[in-house]
Amino acid sequence: MRRAVIFSSVLVFAVLVFLIAPFIGSTTLSLHEILNTSNGNDIFLRIRLPRVILGFLCGSALAVTGLSFQAIFRNPLATPFTLGVSSGASLGAALSVRLGISFAFLSIDSASLFAFVGAGLAIVLVYGITRAKGGLSTATMLLAGVAVTFCFTSLILFIQYTSNFAQAFEIVRWLMGGLETVGFDSVLALLPFIVIGTAALAALSHEFNLMTAGEDIATSRGVNTRRVKRIVFIAASLMIGAVVSICGPIGFVGMMAPHILRLLIGVEHRLLVPAAIAFGGAFLAVCDTIARTVIAPAEMPVGIITAMIGGPFFLWLLISSNPQHPRHADLT
Repeated sequence: MRRAVIFSSVLVFAVLVFLIAPFIGSTTLSLHEILNTSNGNDIFLRIRLPRVILGFLCGSALAVTGLSFQAIFRNPLATPFTLGVSSGASLGAALSVRLGISFAFLSIDSASLFAFVGAGLAIVLVYGITRAKGGLSTATMLLAGVAVTFCFTSLILFIQYTSNFAQAFEIVRWLMGGLETVGFDSVLALLPFIVIGTAALAALSHEFNLMTAGEDIATSRGVNTRRVKRIVFIAASLMIGAVVSICGPIGFVGMMAPHILRLLIGVEHRLLVPAAIAFGGAFLAVCDTIARTVIAPAEMPVGIITAMIGGPFFLWLLISSNPQHPRHADLT
């Protein structure tokens, strides 16, 4: 009963955030202004509403992929960026800026397209390294992701150092992450990746329950752990690659949201997955609302807000984690 009440409360919270957030910004819009003035209508339909929807999509993707990685790695500190996808996308975007490449394809700018290619390169490298070491060991996959992240980060620093002031500022700004959008083009570009990826991960809820207890136990119950890890790796990486290519690397959402939900709901992934979709989206939408209003009329990148919340949360989680508990088990 308690789980059902909390689960319902999470869904209600997400709905309320979705209904209220578009009205809040540097100026608060009333329903009368939206319906009766062209300026209010344009602000609501072309800026506020697309931005909130984009925030929900990105937050949901980050939360669900974070939940999936934490299940297969059996580590609450695992994040959607664990496998180097974020650094690959960041490298692609940095290259686009440094080379002065500027074009648009299907209303998607060149930095986003280069970022998606970079994310794809990271996916191929990590998967190839893991397979070359024999199988799909979670430890090898994690180490490969860390190695790829370090390599790509060093290249990003090199690109920044050799850029002029304007290019360096643009790269740094992109690395902060943000949900700035006009119209629904970004939403439509992101939607197929999120829907298909989320459906694939949601179908593995039962397997996640067993893998959280350990791969040996999951295998003894008939779970094909190699297949599960392969699906999670591909689906989650494509989702994160799409999110980062459009919005930049927005950190900590994928770590915080799943852990908060485990504390509230428990470890049943058939409840955690839909709760993560709702809570992750609502959490990022709230953070973006704060980013749009805290220094109004100027705006702050939402990645700064999530980092300011996530840093202390990460420290608390690291200190309070119990390595003997299945929720907090170390990689072995």
